[in-house]
Amino acid sequence: MIMVVLASFVLRQSWATADTWAFEPKPDDFRPDSLLDLRYLNEKTAGLNGFVHVGANGQFLLGDGSAARFWAINSGVGSEANFQPRPLGRKTAPDLSRHARFIAKRGVNLVRLHAQISPSPSQPMESINSEVRDWIWRSVAATKKEGIYTCLSPYWSVPMKFGADWNIDGGSSQSALGLLYFDPKLQHAYKAWLRALLSEKNPYTGISLAQEKAIAVLQIQNEDSLLFWTVNAIQGPQRKNLGRLYGKFLGKKYGSSQNAVSAWSGTKLPGDETTSGVFDFYNIWEMTQARSGPMAVRLADQTEFYTKTMVDFNTSIVRFLRDELGCKQLINAGNWRTADAVKLNDAERLSYLPTDVDAVNRYFTGVHRGPNEGWAISNGDKFTNASILQDPGAFPLNIKQTAGRPMMVTESSWVMPNGFSSEGPFLVSAYQSLTGLGAYFWFATGDDEWTEPTSANGYMPSQAKWVMGGPDTLGTFPAAALTYRKGYIKQARPVVTEQRSEADIWSRRAPIIAETDGFDPNRDARDISPKSSVTAIVDQKAFLVGPVLVNLTGDPSHSSVSDVSDFVTEGGRKIISATREIVLDTSNKSCTVD
Repeated sequence: MIMVVLASFVLRQSWATADTWAFEPKPDDFRPDSLLDLRYLNEKTAGLNGFVHVGANGQFLLGDGSAARFWAINSGVGSEANFQPRPLGRKTAPDLSRHARFIAKRGVNLVRLHAQISPSPSQPMESINSEVRDWIWRSVAATKKEGIYTCLSPYWSVPMKFGADWNIDGGSSQSALGLLYFDPKLQHAYKAWLRALLSEKNPYTGISLAQEKAIAVLQIQNEDSLLFWTVNAIQGPQRKNLGRLYGKFLGKKYGSSQNAVSAWSGTKLPGDETTSGVFDFYNIWEMTQARSGPMAVRLADQTEFYTKTMVDFNTSIVRFLRDELGCKQLINAGNWRTADAVKLNDAERLSYLPTDVDAVNRYFTGVHRGPNEGWAISNGDKFTNASILQDPGAFPLNIKQTAGRPMMVTESSWVMPNGFSSEGPFLVSAYQSLTGLGAYFWFATGDDEWTEPTSANGYMPSQAKWVMGGPDTLGTFPAAALTYRKGYIKQARPVVTEQRSEADIWSRRAPIIAETDGFDPNRDARDISPKSSVTAIVDQKAFLVGPVLVNLTGDPSHSSVSDVSDFVTEGGRKIISATREIVLDTSNKSCTVD
């Protein structure tokens, strides 16, 4: 019997000097007689037996067909091309080879490289950031040697900067958020960046990344969606371009744009130019609301258009990667959220279907208030400690997985400051095992071994916030990684399998279960599809009982839900897994695994 208890002792812990000690480990010597070294769990080299692929039930498989149980992190080690010592930071550049060996020893076999391959605004638009590419090449080579696979994230619209001479519609000062889905000039440049990254020979391995079996997943982009609040900020020429595409979509759907206007009787918007086939959009807030009549029809069309615009883009990039670049790695479309998890999340996940893998970024955090709360912790800041054992509804692994597809959480952590962060690896190990989640990536590290308490930027007295390299998290990896990777905790059979129709998704009807505490069983239950075989909202604690699945192109009359009442007891305070191996008890703030 394995018994692990995460109890309330953290809340009562005293921080007096007598109750603490300095964590000052020596550099790891990787001695062969080490009592705990999980490097043996990895292949001799990543990709030794072929490309990672997906099994019939949606699980990751290694090249030889064995289960690929990924324990994963985000790493930026070595990403600073010309390392500069900082007064309050590191004095020497981190060592990529040492880093790879260090994390392999602690059970890691998948690393996400989140990068930005777009050029600087002063460079030609179709060139690539060669320093970032070199870091990616070096990282893949180093981690491959230690049996660690790579998930490559090469583009994020938030830091994207346009050159003044690139002649992008809307000018160089606009945000890039949302534009990659429909701007042909940006798409053309993006493909050029991918070609330069993936097709040219990696000088550190002798083969191109397109041929690299050590790359498990290629992500098309990070944190962007036309179903998020940022779509409202697409204005000027770009909004008109998107509205022109909307007109073409409507003409194809209704036979003519005038037929669409008739279906929307009484809902003309100020930006509509029906004679030229350009239509404007409701503020996305309206897509989070329940509407009826012609307005509901137009909102459904807008939801369908936004989603299918993303589907078309993702389809085109998959075709480019497969047919033009010859990439055989698995592909993920994105990892973002929507303006309303109840009404729009299924549309977001539907837009990923042209690819192989789903993903989401989701953190767990308490309240932190301070002048630099987005990136640094400083003296005088105020914060609350947060624990999943007190708030299981906020668990990042409470995820509705698309049936037959792997799901990854590509960024997550118990965000500092948090006195309960040590519970994270154990809980992730247990529930990743239970639900069959494909990968959970801890965010993040830039250090080759441990991350010491240090300035967030190397200059200001502070503590870096988005780090997982301390003893509270990284120090508990070996037990958690071993438990997960050896399969000591069983995966349960699905407790919910929801079937959704596209018509219900476009109409933003409520699902029977959603990934949010804002899911109202009284309000949302009235909005379930009348064709659904399940007429009541499913208790969200089902996420902690077993896998929750959804088919996004199914028949709502075929949804199935197991009775979870036997597994949620004591007024919901105790949640027992369907395998009866895991018990989470909020009343005594514990989680046990038998």
